[in-house]
Amino acid sequence: MFVPPLPVANAIVEFIVKGGPIMYPILVVGVAAACVILERLFWWSRLGLGRKPRLLEETYAALDAGDVQRAMSLSKDSSDPVVRMVHHGLNHHHTSLQGALEVAAGQELQSAGRFLSAMDTIVTLGPLLGLLGTVTGIMGSFTSIGDSELAVEKVTGGIGEALIATAAGLGIAISTLIPMNFFHSRLARLQFELEAAANNVIILVTQRKG
Repeated sequence: MFVPPLPVANAIVEFIVKGGPIMYPILVVGVAAACVILERLFWWSRLGLGRKPRLLEETYAALDAGDVQRAMSLSKDSSDPVVRMVHHGLNHHHTSLQGALEVAAGQELQSAGRFLSAMDTIVTLGPLLGLLGTVTGIMGSFTSIGDSELAVEKVTGGIGEALIATAAGLGIAISTLIPMNFFHSRLARLQFELEAAANNVIILVTQRKG
């Protein structure tokens, strides 16, 4: 486990303290964002390593030759989500091939789109918490005016609290928005591949029946 050097750790703690009480929920949101982003990066990396485009072509070839059993055997226990969808559809083609493919595609897309709504919430919540920190910091500055000889320090401290909270909230939102858009693009690409594969399977199976 990586432990930051003591001066860096002290600077981080000082930064959080200067940001005021609102920094603690911002910190929780930031940790949640980091965990979600790392989990999704790992998931998509593992998915990329499991893609088998050649196996998908071999499955198409077996279907084109009318050998459904071979296509089912080839696609069995595959790590490729598109091939898994094809296998599920072929296993249930006697009831409704299109319906089975749609169900399998939906399951794959649900797994691929996991935590995207949470990331969207984080992107919205981060700046809102930062804005709340801005409001509380400015309120603290105004209420301290004229209270004592240290009013100037309290005013500048309140303004610093407002700026730190705003910067932290925006930083979390920006850091989450970029990977979220990346994951959305990967999800859209996977959806296109699933739809294209489903159409290919339907065409290959129905043309052999015809």
